Amino acid sequence: MTKLNPWNFGAVLSITVVINYILCAMFWFAFTEPAIKFLNILFHGMDFTKIYASTAFVLGDFLYVLIVLAVWAYILGAIYAVVRNFLIVRTDA
Repeated sequence: MTKLNPWNFGAVLSITVVINYILCAMFWFAFTEPAIKFLNILFHGMDFTKIYASTAFVLGDFLYVLIVLAVWAYILGAIYAVVRNFLIVRTDA
């Protein structure tokens, strides 16, 4: 099997997570009510309308979470690639 480059794999995972977070935030902002209904269905009938509090969109909060998710995904992806490469070498020998 081909070895993964930990830096590249971490970057690809990080970019994927960032894109998904941006799309999710855009969907939530544009379609809040259908999104809450979807969450209610997704989590087997839990009522998220009781815990939802309408607040204004804050760009700083969005960017903070975006950066945390990007860093977390990059580290997780790099660790995964290192462990996978180690296991492949161990099983190929």
